[in-house]
Amino acid sequence: MARRVLHLDAFSGAAGNMFIGALLDLGLSRKALLEGLEPLGLDFKLVVKKVQRSGFAARYVDVKVPVSAKQKKAEAKAHAHAHAKGHDAHDHDHDHAHEDDGHGDAHSHGRRYKEIRQLIKKAKLKPAVKARSLEIFEALAKAEAKVHGTTVDDVHFHEVGAVDAIVDVTAAAVGLDLMKIGRVTCSPIAVGYGTIGSAHGILPLPAPATLELLVGLPTLPAGVEWETLTPTGAAILRTVVDEFCTLPAMTIERVGYGAGNDRKGRLPNVLRAVLGQADGFEGDRVVCIETNLDDLVPEHFDYLMERLFEEGALDVSLQTLQMKKNRPGFLVRVLATPQDKDRLARVLFAESTAIGVRVAEWDRLILERTSIRLKTEWGAVRVKVIRGPDGRVDYSPEYDDCKKCAKKSGVALRDVVAQVAAQARAEQKT
Repeated sequence: MARRVLHLDAFSGAAGNMFIGALLDLGLSRKALLEGLEPLGLDFKLVVKKVQRSGFAARYVDVKVPVSAKQKKAEAKAHAHAHAKGHDAHDHDHDHAHEDDGHGDAHSHGRRYKEIRQLIKKAKLKPAVKARSLEIFEALAKAEAKVHGTTVDDVHFHEVGAVDAIVDVTAAAVGLDLMKIGRVTCSPIAVGYGTIGSAHGILPLPAPATLELLVGLPTLPAGVEWETLTPTGAAILRTVVDEFCTLPAMTIERVGYGAGNDRKGRLPNVLRAVLGQADGFEGDRVVCIETNLDDLVPEHFDYLMERLFEEGALDVSLQTLQMKKNRPGFLVRVLATPQDKDRLARVLFAESTAIGVRVAEWDRLILERTSIRLKTEWGAVRVKVIRGPDGRVDYSPEYDDCKKCAKKSGVALRDVVAQVAAQARAEQKT
C-alpha cells in the first residue's frame, strides 16, 4: 500500500516558518491551512511571499500579530540594546526573537506555557493535530525550562512570540495532517555558529534551548556565522521526524522550498522538502552487533540491556548457546542505526565480558508506524500505531507507560493495555 513520505533536507537548518513555507511550496492550500488554524481563536495574519534565496525560488511565511504601543516601545528598546552591541535581535527568522521565557516586568503581557497548553487543549482541533501540537510545545517548553532553571509550567513567552510560536507549531501539525503525510524523514541538521542578541543579552549559537532540543539528534556544521536553527524549528523536527537519514526510497512527486531571512554568503537559507510515495514496505539499513559470552552473569544482563537502550539501541536480545568444550553461553545481539555502531560497541566492551564483537549491516523491511500520545483516565500513555500492507491498523500501547498506570490505579495491566488500545482506535477514527 503506497503512502506519502516527506523528506526534509535541513542543509541550512530549519525554523517554524521555513517548515510551513516548505509545505505551502509543496502544494499545501493556504486557505485550508488557515481554516485548520481557526479553532485556536488567535488574532494574526499569515503573510506568504514568493522570494529568492541565493538563486532558489522559495516561500517565505510571516505571522503578523497586532502589537500594542507598550509592546512596540519594549521591542524598540530591545532592538536598540542589541544593535548597540553589534547584533540583530531578530537574527534568522521571527521564531527566536520572540521565544523567551524569562521573568520580570518586561514579560507582564506574555503567556506561560501552561496557558498555551490549555488554549490548544480547548481548541476544537482534530485529535491527531491537537496531540502533535501539544507534543511539539511540550518539547520546546521542557528545553527552555532546563536552560533557565525553572519549571515547565512557568516557561514564559512574550505576547507576540507566544502567538507566533503557537501558529507555527499548530500549522506544522495541521499541514502534515492535511497533506496526509504518513512518514517524515530528515537529513542531519546543519547548525551555524557565532552569537545572537536576545532579551537575555548576547547568546551563543546554537541558542541554549535549541542545543538542548538537539540532544540525541544527528547534526553537522553549516559553516556559517548565523542562526540556522531556531528553537521552534528544532522542536518541530525533534517531534515530527520519524527517522534521520538520507533521502529514502520513494517515487518523488514534488520538491518545495521554505525560506528564512535573506543571508549573505554561500549557503541559501532554505529548508528543502521532498514529497513522494513509498510503495510496499518501508526500508532502511541497520547494523547487527553481536558477541558470544560464556562468562556473562545472567542477572547482570538487565543492566547491560538498559545501558544499550540508553545509548540508542533499536533492539537487544539474549539467546542461550552451547559453546566450545560444551560450555553453556549466551549470544548478545544488538540492532542499531549505522551511526550508533561505535557507541554501542563501547557499551558492550565496558558493561560485559566481551573482548570482541561482530558487526554486520543488514537491509530491514518495516511496517509503517507512528507514535501518538493519549490522555487517559490514568494519565498520558504513548501508543504505537502500526499500519499493515493490507491497510489494517493496530495499536500497541507502550508497556512502561501502561505499567505506571496500572501501579497507580490498581487496575490489572492487561486491562489497562486493552482499554488504552480501544481508546486509541476510537479517537483515531474521529
